[in-house]
Amino acid sequence: MAYIIVEPCIGTKDTACVDVCPVDCIHPTKEEAHFDDVEQLYIDPETCIDCAACEPACPVEAIFAEDDVPEQWQAFIAKNVDWYQLSAEEFQAKWGSLGKID
Repeated sequence: MAYIIVEPCIGTKDTACVDVCPVDCIHPTKEEAHFDDVEQLYIDPETCIDCAACEPACPVEAIFAEDDVPEQWQAFIAKNVDWYQLSAEEFQAKWGSLGKID
């Protein structure tokens, strides 16, 4: 089980969660190219160690354990995975929003 970033992050992208993550699994960071172009942050489910450090750090309560994601935001589980697995073009075609920049 990983943690998932959901809708309240869109347009906010507060990086307090990035700062507390011990395994650097939340991206993009402010230091990454195109940080400003991506609408939200994403947690890599393959790297996340389920430590929960990010959850209380989020000022907009946009981070949930996968099993606790509210019904209205269930699609964000797949969206977080896709951000790490799809190309930028595939992500944009599927989600209608800018993903990572290849």
